[in-house]
Amino acid sequence: MQEEYNQVNAIKMWAEADRPREKLLTKGREVLSDAELIAILIGSGTKSLSAIDVGKNILSATENDLNALAKYTVKDLMKFKGIGEAKAISIVAALELGRRRKETATKKRPQITSSTDAFNILKPHLLDLPHEEFWIILMNRANQVIQMKRISSGGISGTVADVKMIFKEAIEQLASGIILAHNHPSGNKQPSSQDVSLTKKMKEAGVILEIAVLDHIIFADDQFFSFADNAMM
Repeated sequence: MQEEYNQVNAIKMWAEADRPREKLLTKGREVLSDAELIAILIGSGTKSLSAIDVGKNILSATENDLNALAKYTVKDLMKFKGIGEAKAISIVAALELGRRRKETATKKRPQITSSTDAFNILKPHLLDLPHEEFWIILMNRANQVIQMKRISSGGISGTVADVKMIFKEAIEQLASGIILAHNHPSGNKQPSSQDVSLTKKMKEAGVILEIAVLDHIIFADDQFFSFADNAMM
């Protein structure tokens, strides 16, 4: 009886640094074993098995092959002691997320090497709009697109571009470079004095934050104006 009590409370008796959740928080996710990660997913074990023991049993059945485990169905997982439907669903969902991440990682990010590249990548978002919108393209050091994001949407004659908001997005995405873009519904591709002022302000802020502001593209129907191409950066 005493032995069973000790097993039930085993996870509570460990040093805090050895508990899977605390270990992840203090030492990082990469130090956890596969069994410990499964233990976090399922949360608890049984009267005779800790959550990690349950994880080890599941991994043992697959010879520690996560690809084989990913083929298990909810019903397959429910055959293991300590795994009910809810826990089985958590494992299946986590493995499916891993599969989707792997699938996404294989897709090559578009690379921008010219103003025309930037224009083409934003075409679907900015052409033929009856109002102004301000967008940014965030890129890594290889000029590959990390994210495209609309910053603001305004009226016929203008929209607001908040410098702090733009750089907040860039910092959160760990971007190395930014391309600014907005449209002129009037069809006039020439930059206004406000466009020039904003670009200068963004460029200066980027130098301080070590995030390069590479260009500012103005869309006007099927034409565009590039600050970089016109030596205004």
